[in-house]
Amino acid sequence: MTSHGASGPGPAGGTGHTSGNGADDGPASGALTWALAEAALTTVEEVGGYAGGVYLRSGTPGLLRLAVLVGLPGSLFRPWWRMHVNRPFPVAEAHRSGQSVHLPDVEEAMRRFPQLVASLPFPFASLYAPVTAGRERFGVLVALRAPSPGVPVDARDRSRMTRGALRLGETLADLARQGTEVEWPGDPVCVQLPTGSGPPVRFGSFAWDLDTGMVTLDDGLLAVLGTGAVSPCSIEVLTSLLDPEDGYALWAAARQATGTDGRPSVRRIRLKGPDGGLHLLEVSARARRTAPGTGPPGGGRLEGTLVDLGTGLVGSDATDRLPRAILAIDRLGRVTYVNERTEQLLGRPRGALAGRPLWEALPWFGHPFHEEQLRASLLSGEPMRFLARPERGRWLSVSLHPGRDGVTMVLVPEENPARHAPDTSHTRRTDDVLSAPGDRAAALYRPVALAIALSEAVTARQVSAVVTEELLPAFGGRQLAIYLLSDRRLYLAWETGFPPGFLEPFDGVALDTRMPGVETLTTGRPLFFESMEQLSRAYPDLPMDAHSGARAFLPLIASGRPVGSCILGFDKPRGFSPEERTVLTALAGLIAQALERAQRYDTESAVARGLQDALLPHRLPVRDGVDTVGRYLPGTQGMDVGGDWYDVIETDQGRLALVIGDVQGHGVAAAATMGQLRSAVRAFALGGHRPQDVMRGTNRLLIDLDPGQFASCCYVLLDPETGEARAVRAGHPQPLLRLPDGTTQPIDLAGGMVLGVDARASYPVTRLRLAPGAVLALFTDGLVEQPGRDIDEGIERLSRAFAATGSLPLAEAADRLIREARAATSRPDDIALLLAARWAEDD
Repeated sequence: MTSHGASGPGPAGGTGHTSGNGADDGPASGALTWALAEAALTTVEEVGGYAGGVYLRSGTPGLLRLAVLVGLPGSLFRPWWRMHVNRPFPVAEAHRSGQSVHLPDVEEAMRRFPQLVASLPFPFASLYAPVTAGRERFGVLVALRAPSPGVPVDARDRSRMTRGALRLGETLADLARQGTEVEWPGDPVCVQLPTGSGPPVRFGSFAWDLDTGMVTLDDGLLAVLGTGAVSPCSIEVLTSLLDPEDGYALWAAARQATGTDGRPSVRRIRLKGPDGGLHLLEVSARARRTAPGTGPPGGGRLEGTLVDLGTGLVGSDATDRLPRAILAIDRLGRVTYVNERTEQLLGRPRGALAGRPLWEALPWFGHPFHEEQLRASLLSGEPMRFLARPERGRWLSVSLHPGRDGVTMVLVPEENPARHAPDTSHTRRTDDVLSAPGDRAAALYRPVALAIALSEAVTARQVSAVVTEELLPAFGGRQLAIYLLSDRRLYLAWETGFPPGFLEPFDGVALDTRMPGVETLTTGRPLFFESMEQLSRAYPDLPMDAHSGARAFLPLIASGRPVGSCILGFDKPRGFSPEERTVLTALAGLIAQALERAQRYDTESAVARGLQDALLPHRLPVRDGVDTVGRYLPGTQGMDVGGDWYDVIETDQGRLALVIGDVQGHGVAAAATMGQLRSAVRAFALGGHRPQDVMRGTNRLLIDLDPGQFASCCYVLLDPETGEARAVRAGHPQPLLRLPDGTTQPIDLAGGMVLGVDARASYPVTRLRLAPGAVLALFTDGLVEQPGRDIDEGIERLSRAFAATGSLPLAEAADRLIREARAATSRPDDIALLLAARWAEDD
């Protein structure tokens, strides 16, 4: 269980590790880290995997963090370090449900979790087991391995995953009982898998003070030298481990670095380890002038970097004689070997490359496309080849050859890179990448962006618009048609790019019709036709809208339920690479989920609108001396109904109760809760209860209902004869009062806690008296809140607008305030506004 990291021994003297990015957000217990790493390593090996890890709960509710990553470079997988438990990914599903998830191949993954395949469109298998102890859920254990198309994960490996997760859960529960915080605060720890063959690659370094003759060795070099080595030690101790000629080379490097010209020196020497193997030592000298002392003339400091290849050094001599540049990295992305031709080609010594992460040793490898190729190679196990231009230098052909212990890279200079592109007429060229669009589907189009856009679309039209704007341009498409399933027929929901009227005959076709758009849904398999001739041969009776082009027919299936089908059209014949077919099929699953959600939205929206229409007052009471007017403006995005409400209630004592409230959230649940609260307030008010008792009773009712929601409310009991009022407030914005002279100000009402939180909450009463001609405005926060702005600024803006309404009739004043608020806030939230004015003189 050996890590190739340079950060020293791991927790409890075990596995060495490095952070995903070199800097954690916070500390984690060494015992916790060790337990997670051991469980991940053991389980990955037991199920024949090449990578894996553990997601652990964090201090943020609903958020899992990747705590340990085995066999993969952390920084290359940064987008997957955090996982919210409500996301449609297998990690989240395993944690939510408490059930294991097994995905033996990409087809199964696409069917169940299209977002996973859309973000990682490579062939691999993945297994997920929830880490639990009793009812407590700690996280998820993950293993990645080669896919087994069409062959389910067998019972033995399922059992191994379950046992590994349960063992880890018991260990974490024990740590928790001992006082360890079983949460992961920061970046993942990356752990190397045990090597499959040969000795492990290790790194070390030393610093030789030429003035004193003493050498300081780091932990890596001490590990290579064996238990008898100590640090610091004299230079004679170190040179005793070298062959005589290499000892001379070490002294020559020191003399050159401290000579009169100060030229840097790079030498390679062989170090004999306690195992009898030879270890390659790259020595780089850096001059530091000091007073003369022990050692070569001039004094200074000599630094060396060790690349420990064990007995594999003979192999490195052989590769030095090869005519190609060869570079190797381990599965954590660190350079483990560089041959002489690579040094010449890149113009950098081995000591400047070995032991460093690839994207640090070769910064040009940090390009998103290059990272995508490395991800593909590590996850799929398949060789990859692409063209790159390092740091605006000459073009290189880069080949990646993955294995269990890492990736071997072959770099070949390329004088005419364009001739290697599959289709030079469609070649895409940037500063350092050259390849054809079809081979760069995953790099050109990041499906995560489409997933984000689809998550914000709530109607079928919005979903279709997102697909038109995002998907078509990414793949060079020109036509799009989306059909939705209803009563065993497919109905056209959206089209663009087809000749006018061409698709009308296909609207409402039955599922037994022999057409590609139907068969892709009934079989669940995508259909790709690289030319219209190919499509015509497969469906000779199918009318064609063009003689040239290509078509893709994708099934829209969400969680195993058929939703419809999607047709993509291309103006010219084209091939569909395996990567494109995988990505398009996965994206079809995302589209299907979005459309299914849109259909649920339409149904829920209709129910919620009906609820709200029934529950909001259709007219307000008319009383001498008091005018009242209410306005409700639904949100502009998403579910267009919510929990805002207002009401005016005539009590038996001849008073008017002015009520405004805001239930958290939108949709049917919020509208239903709003209706219950409105009914409760009305019942308490009609029963003659005091304002504080009305609010206390409504609060207890909401807690008893336990809908998982809370609400704010403002209640004003007004005597129309005297203008006297008693008001209570539960977490709601302060009302505004416009005096007869036009002065407008918030009313300082004593407030209590929002409804639905604390059954013991109390609501103090504030007494006030309205002057004749005064206007009282009650409103919800949608009228004053702006994203990124303090709510006090919104209240001040509303106050100025309220003052400016002057002598306008009350209805016109309310309309103006609503319009100005919507224009100023651009918020999707609901707005409720209730204005009450007393115009009569006191008796």
